[in-house]
Amino acid sequence: MIDSHCHLADEAFHDDLEAVITRARDSGVDRALCVLDATKDSETTRAVQIAALWPSVRFAVGVHPHQAGVFAERIDEVESVLLAAIEARPGTCAVGEIGLDYHYDFAPRAVQREVFRRQVRVAREIGRPTVIHTREADEDTLAILGEAASPAVSGVLHCFTGDAAMAARAVELGFHVSFSGIVTFKRAVSVREAAAVVPESRLLVETDAPYLAPVPHRGKRNEPAWVGHVVEMLAQVRGVAPEELKMQTVAAFEALF
Repeated sequence: MIDSHCHLADEAFHDDLEAVITRARDSGVDRALCVLDATKDSETTRAVQIAALWPSVRFAVGVHPHQAGVFAERIDEVESVLLAAIEARPGTCAVGEIGLDYHYDFAPRAVQREVFRRQVRVAREIGRPTVIHTREADEDTLAILGEAASPAVSGVLHCFTGDAAMAARAVELGFHVSFSGIVTFKRAVSVREAAAVVPESRLLVETDAPYLAPVPHRGKRNEPAWVGHVVEMLAQVRGVAPEELKMQTVAAFEALF
C-alpha cells in the first residue's frame, strides 16, 4: 500500500516518529508521500530524519493556503520561497499542498488565490504534479486549475470531500482524486458515492495523518499504518477485493508521482 498524503514532519510525530514509521511498514505500507510546508524550516529539517528512517518516502513541498497570508505584503516572493524549499529537499516529486481554504479563511481570499495561482505556475514550469487542498472553495479551485490547462498541470485533489459531480470535473481536468479516513465516516455518503465512480487509474488513498483518523480510530492521532482502513472501505464501495484496490492505487500513485 501507499499512503499518498501524510504529514510525518508535523510536530505531532516529534516524540515517536521511528515507531510510527515502523508500524506503517509492518502494516504493509511500502511508501508514502510526506507533505512539507515551504514556510517552515523545521519541517525541512525533520524531512532529513524521515528520509533516513524510511528511504522510499517521497516528498511534496508547498505553501498551504493557511500560510498564504505570510505573502500578503510580499506576493512576488512566493515563487522564490517555493523553489528554495524544493531545492532544500532533494527528491521532492510534487508541489503541495497548495490551494484554497474558505472555511477557516486564515488568509484573505484574494491572497490565497494569487499564492495558489503562482504555485501552480511554478509546478507547470518545473514539470511537477500538484497536491491540491480545497475546502468550501471548489469553484475557484477548479477555475485556477483550468487556467493552467494548456500546457496541462497534473496533480491530485487530496482528502476529497466533494460529490460525484465534483470528482468527475476533477478527472476531466486530468487530476487524480484521493480519499482519506473521511470515507469511513457514517455521514460521508456523498464522499462514498464519489469514490464509487472515480476511474481506477485516477484513484488514490491517504491518511492525511496526523488528521482525520478513520473508523475505528476516529478521534485519535492518525498515522500511515491506518491507511488500510481506507482501502477496505473503498474496496467495499467499489465492489472489488482489497488486494485488487491496493494494486490499482499503487499503480495510480506511480503514474502520477
